[in-house]
Amino acid sequence: MQISDHDITTAGDTPDVLIAMNPAGLRANMSILETGATIIVNVDAFDERSLTKAGYAENPLSDGTLGKYTVYEVPMTTITTEVCKEAGVKPRDAERSKNFFALGLVSWLYSRPTESTVAWIESRFSKVELVKQANLRAYRAGYDFGETAELFDARYEIAKADFAPGEYTNVTGNTALAWGLIAAGQLSELPLFLGSYPITPASDILHELSKRKEFGVRTFQAEDEIAGVASALGASYGGALGITTTSGPGLDLKSEAMGLAVSLELPLIVVDVQRAGPSTGIPTKVEQTDLLTAMYGRHGESPIPVIAAITPSDCFNVAIEAARIAVTYRTPVIVLSDAYLANGTEPWAIPDVADLPKFSPNFATGPNHEKADGTPEFWPYLRDPETNARPWAPPGMAGLEHRVGGLEKGDGHGNVAYDGLNHERMTNLRAQKVAGIAASIPALEVDDPTGDAEVLVLGWGGTYGSIAAGVIRSRARGRKVAHAQLRHLNPMPSNIGDVLKKYPKVLVPELNLGQLSKMIRAEFLVDAKSLSKVQGMPFRASEIEAGIDAILGGAL
Repeated sequence: MQISDHDITTAGDTPDVLIAMNPAGLRANMSILETGATIIVNVDAFDERSLTKAGYAENPLSDGTLGKYTVYEVPMTTITTEVCKEAGVKPRDAERSKNFFALGLVSWLYSRPTESTVAWIESRFSKVELVKQANLRAYRAGYDFGETAELFDARYEIAKADFAPGEYTNVTGNTALAWGLIAAGQLSELPLFLGSYPITPASDILHELSKRKEFGVRTFQAEDEIAGVASALGASYGGALGITTTSGPGLDLKSEAMGLAVSLELPLIVVDVQRAGPSTGIPTKVEQTDLLTAMYGRHGESPIPVIAAITPSDCFNVAIEAARIAVTYRTPVIVLSDAYLANGTEPWAIPDVADLPKFSPNFATGPNHEKADGTPEFWPYLRDPETNARPWAPPGMAGLEHRVGGLEKGDGHGNVAYDGLNHERMTNLRAQKVAGIAASIPALEVDDPTGDAEVLVLGWGGTYGSIAAGVIRSRARGRKVAHAQLRHLNPMPSNIGDVLKKYPKVLVPELNLGQLSKMIRAEFLVDAKSLSKVQGMPFRASEIEAGIDAILGGAL
């Protein structure tokens, strides 16, 4: 966690303070500490058995291993057990509250106000009085220990950051995405249906939406990934906003049904919270390795719009944007998030509902074509001249009966058609519809203070924070660096070609082996250089800074 008196975009490269609750925790995190960092250890946990299990032959608290750090030994378990005993909490149960002791101690160390944390504990644990009291007592004991022990050499105070006026709440990416989908349902006046199979790290979206029935949300926990997407597509056929959530392995399984959605030309939102792969991979770790799958991972010519969230709070906006595109253009849309965004948190200014964009499904209401004899009829594939979208006619509307299915349909009339020329025309129409979405999305914004940057750093999705921090560090050293972050990946903003050609060098940092850079090189014939990382962790700002130095120095 990083706190500051100004805007920050990452959790920081290395911690200034590490709380080591046991030897294993210390050993696992030693490598991320810089010389001079502060380590606060729960000395009660550093017994011979725990040290041996963690792989220590000697106690690192006394053998000089930690000599380059400032170490404070605090008996967290002992104090927590003692203060909780007065509330009638058994010692074994009291030990579970020692994290709150540590939180209280760090709150004192950084002069943080206690009121909001106390209120959160009281609310979060209100159903179990004994647990609530234990956590409150542990938190206060940690704060009081810092105040009275006279152990620490210094105490820090961070000025309050300036926030724009408004009401704020803390959100994770998954929560913001769920709320954005709810908002999309309200803005479009469509019932929301989520058909999903639980999978890490996307399951929180299912959990959150399942609690929001008052907003017209219905959730269905399917038996597998295919059933999840098929049920969502069926809901869209029935006149709802169909959504399915997944991660990489599930995206593979959903691909055939997504192709069906392309053929049916019905709204569908597929949320892919990316994780490290392939196969089961490392389910709790982050990667951006599903981009090419999202773009091309279906048989046949089956283009699908792809958009990516750039911050946890941006997940709210991306959900609404995905719904707008899906409903307006009658198309499935893939939303790319990732494990880091999904579980990352940040303050979010709750928007005024009146400022959110409304969009209507504009359901078909009657015949739209005449037979040769003048008899009115309904053609399900007669397209809107502005959007190229076909009519959306949920079943049950008299006179609007029509065929659906995966077989190719005839242009306009929608009957099953096998002739090659019609298939080519329908293939081109579907591609043109998706390409035409570019006219309704904003131009790519470029952060280039001097206007003559030597290199453009082009990112997409959740790398935004790391890239922004790395660019700031490079500029502080005199480098002329521009930064742009793609949210719309298919179609891309209409000005991206001009942006790319403006800069002599282009660096593309990605948590994969260069998937976007391959797309950029192929589409725009730009010699984009890839900066890759696939360690299950986000970029550090220092890694972005080093990449900028490398490309400007000719090493990339």
